[in-house]
Amino acid sequence: MAVPKRRTSKTKKRMRRTHLKLETKSVVSCPNCGEVIQPHRACTKCGFYKGKNVLNKEEKNEEITTKTAKEEKVEAPKKATTKKTSSKKETKTKETK
Repeated sequence: MAVPKRRTSKTKKRMRRTHLKLETKSVVSCPNCGEVIQPHRACTKCGFYKGKNVLNKEEKNEEITTKTAKEEKVEAPKKATTKKTSSKKETKTKETK
């Protein structure tokens, strides 16, 4: 098994670790709505990329509202749940009384 001949100094250790740092992500503002986004990505707020609507955010919002309105109208009646009791416990309690 390989064992180091000398202890690694603080300077050598820190020099080795200089590349293990976190870097901040680059961000730009969306030219359509002004939201902060990563470059070369579609805007998650408005759905635009390079001046074109690629995610169709407005159409999806309309579809979601119509679906929820339909779901509200058609609601299934809820079934009542009954609690089952074990017969062994009932017979024991009756006998002891």
